[in-house]
Amino acid sequence: MAGYSFDLSNRVVMITGASSGIGKHLARRCGESGAKVVLAARRTAMLDDVKAEIEAAGGEALAVAMDVTDEASTIAAFDAVEAVLGSVDSVVANAGVAIGGSALGMPMEQFDQVVAVNLRGVFLTAREAARRMIKAGSAERHHGRIVLMSSITASFIDGGQVSYSSTKAGVVQMGRTMAHDWANKGINVNIVCPGYIRTELNGEYLDDTKGQSLIDGFVRKRIMDIDVLDPTILYLCSDASAQVTGSIFTIDDGQSL
Repeated sequence: MAGYSFDLSNRVVMITGASSGIGKHLARRCGESGAKVVLAARRTAMLDDVKAEIEAAGGEALAVAMDVTDEASTIAAFDAVEAVLGSVDSVVANAGVAIGGSALGMPMEQFDQVVAVNLRGVFLTAREAARRMIKAGSAERHHGRIVLMSSITASFIDGGQVSYSSTKAGVVQMGRTMAHDWANKGINVNIVCPGYIRTELNGEYLDDTKGQSLIDGFVRKRIMDIDVLDPTILYLCSDASAQVTGSIFTIDDGQSL
């Protein structure tokens, strides 16, 4: 994927969950593509490394504290961005948590946590982004881009993931409904459903017996590398995707076949 990019110059791009994993990686890629990158996470100290990397490469980045489950925190984060960089043009609602377990034994506080981050958090992020885009003239400029991160588990059954897969299925329908409702407001909303990607967060699981059993069940018997989403995310955040909204992009190397 090296060197592959869409031009994001003059765009302010917010990535939630940017402190680790896929969010951290995508923040770097958006910076390389010319974006002014907003790194959003609950703890800004964890964003220092990626912010420094983007700036060392000649880019511009801003770290903001944002708890996606909290409306006041979400609003404050967007306020902080506007005070420094102006209105956000593109948002990748990437923050998420995965807590596995059988529905029979899962404590309700764990279920509620997954729903709060993966569904409520995506809703609050997308809604506040849309409000700011509309205020900034998206209906005339047609510049608004919102990308919601779902998962192949929205339709692909992985045992013991009832809370996670249910929220990711909800994100798909949420995104399509928002795309419909905001189509005449100059905002495109699309949904990305990745398959299993190796990150520093899941490497240990993928290398153990249960993870290897999962991989052995895939038709290509492999896990995707972290850069597999780069072309799609950069495209959906850019002007190139002007006529694309309400679409679902499944990127899984055939894992759900």
